[in-house]
Amino acid sequence: MSAETDRRWLTLALALLVAFMLVEAVAAVMAGSLALLSDAAHMLTDAVSIILALVALRLSSRPPKGGYTYGLKRVEILSAQANGLTLLLLACWLAHEAVHRLFSPPDVEGGVVVWTALAGIVVNVACAWCISRANRSSLNVEGAYQHILNDLFAFIGTAVAGVIVVTTGFVRADPLATLLVVALMVKAGWGLVRDATRVFLQAAPDHLDPDAIRRRMAQLPGVEGVRNLHVWLITSGEPTLSAHVVVRGDCHAVSRDLRRILAKEFALSHVTLQTEHPNGRLPASPAAALEA
Repeated sequence: MSAETDRRWLTLALALLVAFMLVEAVAAVMAGSLALLSDAAHMLTDAVSIILALVALRLSSRPPKGGYTYGLKRVEILSAQANGLTLLLLACWLAHEAVHRLFSPPDVEGGVVVWTALAGIVVNVACAWCISRANRSSLNVEGAYQHILNDLFAFIGTAVAGVIVVTTGFVRADPLATLLVVALMVKAGWGLVRDATRVFLQAAPDHLDPDAIRRRMAQLPGVEGVRNLHVWLITSGEPTLSAHVVVRGDCHAVSRDLRRILAKEFALSHVTLQTEHPNGRLPASPAAALEA
């Protein structure tokens, strides 16, 4: 999908979120509901996450220039990591408030909670659908999507808590629902921070095994050995490989065959190969070091 398509869907989701967030904040104050207030705070982080995603999309689309030989593609990963951190920080604050309310539960207007939560479910389903239409293979877009999805789960929990308060008067259902939301936020936030950190540390993508790639390259006729193999992500969906390959015979043909195998079997199209002869010398022609 094009970046313009992503921006259109993300902008629509942002407009829906901001409009409902303002309504929910007023309802939370009127009802005295921490669950609703936590949902409103979560929606604020949702809005921030989408704004970050939009800014990252614009910056990452700029072509390479000057010292930024890859462009600003990793701004998307910065955005994803920021989304994960905001989820974790907000989870800590909500957990503290929920535990406090378990011991000193305030009065909660269950009816207001139920109707606001049901409206929130509708809005978040619409927002989740919008963002699911964007390119979720991007860790940046996935970060915004996880925010929305967790908010949807939060509204479902809040609606259930509101029904319990209305039917039984058990007001502690409100902070208990908040703790459930906290658990979901920690799971999603930790996943985003972990994946973004792997990109920054230039770890191999989860779906690519460097040892398996090395073995497959070594199976090609004419390849004597593979050294200094590195596999990493420039940004989401852009895996990159570089390696020194010891070649016996026609280094040009071997390099072409290796690039074809890497593209076909491992979806690696950004590849840099440096060929060497068994005696340690480089090929006579510099054209033997092929880049794709």
